[in-house]
Amino acid sequence: MSFEVSRRNVIKSGILGLCVGDALGVPVEFMSREKILQKPVTDMIGYGTYNLPPGTWSDDTSLTLCLLDSLSTGLDYSDVMQKSLAWIEDAEYTPYGDVFDVGGTCMKAIFKFKKGTEPIMCGGTSENDNGNGSLMKILPIVFYLKSEFGDHFADRDDAYDIIHNVSALTHAHERSKIACGIYISIAGEMLRAQELKRGIYDGIRKAKAYYESKKAYKDELTHYNRLLNAGFVGLPHEEIRSSGYVVDTLEAALWCLMNTDCYDGCVLKAVNLGQDTDTVAAVAGGLAGLFYGFDAIPPKWLEQIARLDFIIGLCEALP
Repeated sequence: MSFEVSRRNVIKSGILGLCVGDALGVPVEFMSREKILQKPVTDMIGYGTYNLPPGTWSDDTSLTLCLLDSLSTGLDYSDVMQKSLAWIEDAEYTPYGDVFDVGGTCMKAIFKFKKGTEPIMCGGTSENDNGNGSLMKILPIVFYLKSEFGDHFADRDDAYDIIHNVSALTHAHERSKIACGIYISIAGEMLRAQELKRGIYDGIRKAKAYYESKKAYKDELTHYNRLLNAGFVGLPHEEIRSSGYVVDTLEAALWCLMNTDCYDGCVLKAVNLGQDTDTVAAVAGGLAGLFYGFDAIPPKWLEQIARLDFIIGLCEALP
């Protein structure tokens, strides 16, 4: 297999891993864990919360695709926001030409950009602006960073600057930036890891070392103490929170990844945690896709994904 074909498969693995997780979670979004566990999700279903057919993805995938498409011509924060504006106003990057499930912090940031605010100054900066909106869409930046800086980009300050700027387009609080930094550091390890947990721990270790060395982030890093603890993987199901708070989402996604041994097991575990099902499964699914590979995503799920050819086309357009 050529390097070019291999890279294309890796990009599809991550992006479609995210998209499939998103689509699995959409029909049961906001349902409590207790209600879902009465009839656990075991396959791609439809309707439910938004009354939409199986394979429908949400804003998680839409905004991921905005970033992915923009990166096909290089890193341009203004272009990312312009594409995000086209999504929210013209329903571009949507499964069926209809925008739904828009996060308030993302919406405010996009319209600040429309009114002329500099792109990386658009994101919310208050403690209440720490939803999972930047975490859910940042995965494509790992491909850009690897291309620009190589396998060990997570050892570089300038790579974190880019991660933080992409987060700041919608979520500029240090806590959200840290979540994105940890996630992308782990994603970088998933691209070459031979052993799942070792790759996750290596990614966390690199991000932790960076944030501990930066005064602006050191205090905020304490919000991730559970995740930084070696015993995190062994926490019982009941102690994992799956809300839209960025810390909860990152914890839940990584817990699902560390406590399963296949792509489908990971994303289904994430969905069955309840609450913010689409985003937790999307965040987990992106990493699971990178580690297990494109062929690990069940074909019967991929076949149901809305606008699958469109998504694959965007993956193939990334240099």
